Amino acid sequence: MAVTDSSPPPSRWTLRTIRATFGLFSGMTLSGVWRALQGPLGIALRSAAVQHYSPDHEYLTKYDNLIRCLNQAATMPERVALVFLDEMGYTRWPEPGPDWTAKAPAPPPETDRAAGPNRLWRIIGALNAVTGRVDFLDAYIVGRAKVIQFYQQLDAAYPNVERLLVVQDNWSIHAHPEVLEALKQWPRIEPVWLPTYAPWLNPIEKLWRWLRQDVLKLHRLAGDWSALQGRVHQFLGQFAKGSQDLLRYVGLQGKGKLAEALRVPP
Repeated sequence: MAVTDSSPPPSRWTLRTIRATFGLFSGMTLSGVWRALQGPLGIALRSAAVQHYSPDHEYLTKYDNLIRCLNQAATMPERVALVFLDEMGYTRWPEPGPDWTAKAPAPPPETDRAAGPNRLWRIIGALNAVTGRVDFLDAYIVGRAKVIQFYQQLDAAYPNVERLLVVQDNWSIHAHPEVLEALKQWPRIEPVWLPTYAPWLNPIEKLWRWLRQDVLKLHRLAGDWSALQGRVHQFLGQFAKGSQDLLRYVGLQGKGKLAEALRVPP
């Protein structure tokens, strides 16, 4: 199946290369090869596991602490709440993406572009690992003041728990002296630090992906900045009381390691 005699061997099998390599499948259609593989041979198209890597030399220590915290939130929900915190930004002009249409999606019209520059708006949000509840705050800039304001918002959102565990990455603002000093006002809030460069341990990243996929790609609101912000608020607001669908989407329910840590034994 190589293009030339000097072509390198492929790193993965395809139905065509399987049919060309093994006489058992010669003369079969590609769909016939697929059925034969799926049947008695038990061979299917399977995805390899992603090999994550963090340079943090304390990765295992921080990971084990995260698992313990998740277990505490699952087994003592009346006393302990755990949220994953993160920030994201989006622009006024839509992100490109595919759509079902007779013609390729067009860029925003010139009238929309003339309505103003391609502004950037930022969100800080928190996802409850047990209920799927989402709290958020947005502004033109999310810096020290907004992070502190959001901590105050979270403290008010969870008035009945003894401990509010806030899982977050190592963005310098999170550990800024002013932010850490302000946290003393809310002693129930306990930062839980993720390993450096380990976004796979922060499921709210997948919420941002869902937001981009369903709202920000190919939106038609480039000329109406406030309407676009309202659409984003509407999307995030649907999770204000929690969502099992969201927990499944971000991997906090199912077979993943974070989901296993949240599974309460019978």
